[in-house]
Amino acid sequence: MSLRVLVGCKRVIDYAVKVRVKPDNTGVVTEGVKHSMNPFDEIGIEEAVRLKKKKIASEVVAISCGPKQCQETLRTALAMGADRAIHVDVPEPQSHTLEPLAVAKIFSKLAKEEDAGLIIVGKQAIDDDCNQTGQLTAALLDWPQGTFASEITIEGENMKVIREIDGGLETIKLKMPAVVSADLRLNEPRYATLPNIMKAKKKKIDVKTPADLGVDISPRTEILSVEDPPVRQAGTKVEDVSELVEKLKSHGFI
Repeated sequence: MSLRVLVGCKRVIDYAVKVRVKPDNTGVVTEGVKHSMNPFDEIGIEEAVRLKKKKIASEVVAISCGPKQCQETLRTALAMGADRAIHVDVPEPQSHTLEPLAVAKIFSKLAKEEDAGLIIVGKQAIDDDCNQTGQLTAALLDWPQGTFASEITIEGENMKVIREIDGGLETIKLKMPAVVSADLRLNEPRYATLPNIMKAKKKKIDVKTPADLGVDISPRTEILSVEDPPVRQAGTKVEDVSELVEKLKSHGFI
């Protein structure tokens, strides 16, 4: 089967790093901070690589939008098994205001250029938690979408997606081409081995700009202020139920 899979790979502040707000409250500190691939995007890469191992996919192409450092993230995807990568260069500070709609427009343009049959993205990024790119990409392409996927099965021109919903699991059937957003339980990403990391350095990364694709990345929203969440107040212990009731009454809860 000749199925080309595009996978979004966002560069984010590493999940283990404690995020700090800038003194001027214009954003968070990114200089000198460890970055890595968005964990949900790692799951997306893993699923695409597994599809290729099963000979369902013919090629896996990793895509990242952002500054030059995104190429490090793409090298990780290549080391995990992606065949090649595309870096859509968005220099700082524009990369800090890059919104899901602009990314979706970029993905939709690349999907047409690459003649892709499947796009996999993480269900959300751990920095902005937007959970929008997959849905917007599907809408722009007018493709079916399977969001929050915990299992996917491709059978000919159709795809079965088991997706996680509030009430449990939902099974849907999609006609290819389609867009899928990966949930946490879709798979467990592999660790890149040293030989594959070395091979990844020789794999191709094409560099494009939003202008090359005819995409306007001007932000549609303005961040007025970024602040730390309020510090949680310390709790108190009560001896019995009557004291608990008195405390609740004094605070106006009952």
